Amino acid sequence: MLEIVLTIAPIFLLIVLGNILRRIGIPSVDFWNINDKLVYWVLFPVLLFKTTSSLTLSGAVIGNYAIVILGGFFAAVLYSLITIKVFKISAPSGTSVLQGAARHNTFIALAVAERLFGADGLALAAMVTAVLIPVTNIVVVTSMVGMLPKTPGRSLPAAILRDLTRNPLLVSIVIGMSLNLLGVGEIPVLHQTAGILGAAALPIMLLCIGANLHFSEMRAGLLSTYLSMAGKFIVFPAVVFGLVLMVGLEGNMAMIPLIFACVPTAASSFTLARQMGGDAPLAASIVTVQTLVSFVSLPIAITLLGHVFGLTF
Repeated sequence: MLEIVLTIAPIFLLIVLGNILRRIGIPSVDFWNINDKLVYWVLFPVLLFKTTSSLTLSGAVIGNYAIVILGGFFAAVLYSLITIKVFKISAPSGTSVLQGAARHNTFIALAVAERLFGADGLALAAMVTAVLIPVTNIVVVTSMVGMLPKTPGRSLPAAILRDLTRNPLLVSIVIGMSLNLLGVGEIPVLHQTAGILGAAALPIMLLCIGANLHFSEMRAGLLSTYLSMAGKFIVFPAVVFGLVLMVGLEGNMAMIPLIFACVPTAASSFTLARQMGGDAPLAASIVTVQTLVSFVSLPIAITLLGHVFGLTF
């Protein structure tokens, strides 16, 4: 376990550094607000475009990954919807529970996969991302629009379509996968530029995750926070683990979707909650608590799962 902790420690150190820099105003608080937009609208979409357009696609691998990771995702969605009903959680708070239980922090997952398994791990993680992000965004945005109060004069399909077409992550994956399936290959200058930006994406994204952790929000909706954690750290990984065994994935191939299942919820949950009228303080609390818990839970999970699949790190 010590070797795994040492391997992924730089990822969490960058998150801690981002929080420290924001707190002491280096370079400025405004910088981190702007940089967060740079990550969301430019760096991360470029990284996803570069990886998805350059992947060597395997129908069998994609099919197995779709079964495994989407099975865990939909189990977490179902868990959250049942929990919202059982505990009579309000619609705005319910959307934050849904995001906390079912979404994933792609930044941390990609960084961990690359640290543990190198370029091959990053490529497999990009494949999981290509499968998971479109479905996650469509299901979560659709559910949130359906749960939250409607804007007068605007239809539900129109609201869903608007939010999906404005999502830069979804757009970048669609473009990258389209070029890949068409066999276009790497485009001179464009892919070299994307490679340079992509190399900067992960460290800057991790710094931004840390900068956007707000400890003052941690007491918002403790019950809802705990319920979302149960969905994200128990339901999601347990279902993915069972499906990994069912389809027969082994070694690195098995570990990659399990890493996605074990990482905390997406840091952008707070932004989405604020933009769509959800419970933004609760979303901030869920993101902060889950990220802090993952400092301990993720190394433990990787160690145990590594033993199951006979991996040494």
